[in-house]
Amino acid sequence: MDASQTEQGATTVDALHGNASNGSERGGPSEVEPAKPNGSGSGLAGTASASTAAGAAVADANPRQPVRRRLPDERRALVHHFSVGGHEGYVMVGLYDEGQPGEIFIRMAKAGSTIAGLMDSFGIAISMALQYGVPLKVLCDKFSHTRFEPSGWSTVKEIGYAKSLMDYLFRWLALRFLPAVSPPQTGAGTSKMAPAPASPLSLEGAVDGDAPACKECGAIMSRNGSCYRCGNCGWTSGCS
Repeated sequence: MDASQTEQGATTVDALHGNASNGSERGGPSEVEPAKPNGSGSGLAGTASASTAAGAAVADANPRQPVRRRLPDERRALVHHFSVGGHEGYVMVGLYDEGQPGEIFIRMAKAGSTIAGLMDSFGIAISMALQYGVPLKVLCDKFSHTRFEPSGWSTVKEIGYAKSLMDYLFRWLALRFLPAVSPPQTGAGTSKMAPAPASPLSLEGAVDGDAPACKECGAIMSRNGSCYRCGNCGWTSGCS
């Protein structure tokens, strides 16, 4: 009985060992490897680095975005009345703390007219340009001396004849907010020789910088006393 019991125990142990070996060969639970968090972490790190590189490439491709500098809620303003060729209006200029213009509102006397609507919209566009950093000198150089109707004499002696409302507006802004530009030194005053007198023909043909265009032929007129005279067709602005 002892020998048989011993053989049965050995057989049981061999059977148990055999099942364990078969389970290992079949890929049982003892052979299943745990999930490796390092693998998923490396994947996320690779995705993050790729997105960072793409964002850097986009940032390099796009230029620096302009920044709008708004005026404070309470600001100083300058109101100016103008009259050009019988067209009257008001210009209100909002100022930054340092005294430079940051917004412009243009109101014409004839409300509801086409000129009033255009000047109102143009003032908004100029205000946006100033707040986004466009220098006032660039705007004055661009729009000064533009010629179209309505035009005429103004009440500011430094401006005189305004070729258009835009011409008057930006010449007044330059006169009010930009430093005066002195003429360049040419050295002509160092010569000891007296300048030759100008002939009457050259004086007659001289063209004033603010002279209007002739309403008959469109040529630039020249000053004739207190008025202007066209040298092409002979038409005058009111003088004989």
